[in-house]
Amino acid sequence: MSQIAKDFGIDKALEELGLQDINNGTSTGKDFFSGGEIIESYSPVDGALIGKVKATTPEDYEKVITTAEKAFKEWRTMPAPQRGEIVRKFNDELRRLKEPLGKLVSYEMGKSYQEGLGEVQEMIDICDFAVGLSRQLHGLTMHSERPGHRMYEQYHPLGVVGIISAFNFPVAVWSWNTALAWVCGDACIWKGSEKTPLTSVACQNIAARVFSENGVPEGISCLITGDYKVGELMTKDERIPLISATGSTRMGKTVAKEVAGRLGKSLLELGGNNAIIVTPDANIKNTVIGAVFGAVGTCGQRCTSTRRLVVHEDVYDKVKNAIVDAYQQIKIGNPLDENNHVGPLIDKDAVKNYQAALEKVVEEGGKVLVEGGVLEGEGYESGCYVKPAIAEAENHFEIVQHETFAPVLYIMKYKGDVSNALELQNGVRQGLSSAIMTNNLREAERFLSVEGSDCGIANVNIGTSGAEIGGAFGGEKETGGGRE
Repeated sequence: MSQIAKDFGIDKALEELGLQDINNGTSTGKDFFSGGEIIESYSPVDGALIGKVKATTPEDYEKVITTAEKAFKEWRTMPAPQRGEIVRKFNDELRRLKEPLGKLVSYEMGKSYQEGLGEVQEMIDICDFAVGLSRQLHGLTMHSERPGHRMYEQYHPLGVVGIISAFNFPVAVWSWNTALAWVCGDACIWKGSEKTPLTSVACQNIAARVFSENGVPEGISCLITGDYKVGELMTKDERIPLISATGSTRMGKTVAKEVAGRLGKSLLELGGNNAIIVTPDANIKNTVIGAVFGAVGTCGQRCTSTRRLVVHEDVYDKVKNAIVDAYQQIKIGNPLDENNHVGPLIDKDAVKNYQAALEKVVEEGGKVLVEGGVLEGEGYESGCYVKPAIAEAENHFEIVQHETFAPVLYIMKYKGDVSNALELQNGVRQGLSSAIMTNNLREAERFLSVEGSDCGIANVNIGTSGAEIGGAFGGEKETGGGRE
């Protein structure tokens, strides 16, 4: 255990979460087992080994799916409010363990401690929502055209639901899916990211303990661990009627094709290439805050991170200079230190993608305004700390059309009215989040209208990043069309 980890209380957090030096990454509840290779989890904060998790084998997976199928047949007969009560008790444990789980999320993924706590709070919030929903699983009653008949709609649980989540939100995305699936009467199999396997095991430990104490059948909350090959076991399995997958567009296309080929259902939350439009009527201070937080928060590793800044020519220089000045104030370092603004990227592969993007934008004719680079020396030993960068670019550049999961912001100019800005904003293959900075009501309403942003999320006078559990989160086009 590194000194940073000890100072932050990671050793105590691991103990509270029931994590060992080597953990089984396959579980049907209280039963943990794994016959696969060992995955080592290193922290991007300091490069230290946190722990190890054994991957899932095809034989392990078969045991999981058969157990889940059996459990579903019992779980679906329990009244929904009773299932909601189980979720409430799970939520009580999340509240009790919010601090250690938030610390683990921060240390294993590399986001700030406040963001780690915020992610666990999202889990708590969605569980609260799910508990209420358990008493509101409404259908419709309607008049029949046939005399003496009554007609109504009632929804029934699907069965065993598969959940594939990504490293950037290693616990929240799982909870968005599983809390609702549980109250609806479904069993869940979760494949978390192999880059953050310990957080997955920690969550399963919590669920397993609560479910066991409350007589929930083994197999309602299941965990599998490994790379894409483990995920393929679910996507190809006709016994799983719905796959919810969060990740890259490339991954999503593979999942969609595989699941559609067996006529299954898929819920896809994929890449974003999010833009902020800045009009002449924008408040510059609000614009800077929204753009900087959106571009560098979580080191640019949110699906809603700001990638593009589309600025009107009349305020272009003012906005550009203000953003560049703001970047000079950014503190990069240990995300467990609340004085720092930006932590590390998840791993060295992400660093390579970041470097390649900066090289590519210059190659295509862009101009770097804030130099990037990989930080070295004391405090940066993991090799995953990079400088947030800004480049002037054109929307048609190949690299601008592509989502780079790193703190690289492209700034570009538009002329004329807001329709020209919307053409640039919408002129990418992704469609997750968007924002406009303006005090002009007509511009704001145009942005929100059917002729405006083609994204699933549209913000006015705030940045692109962030989500609330009460709304339908998701995007269009190559973002996948899913909603959570």
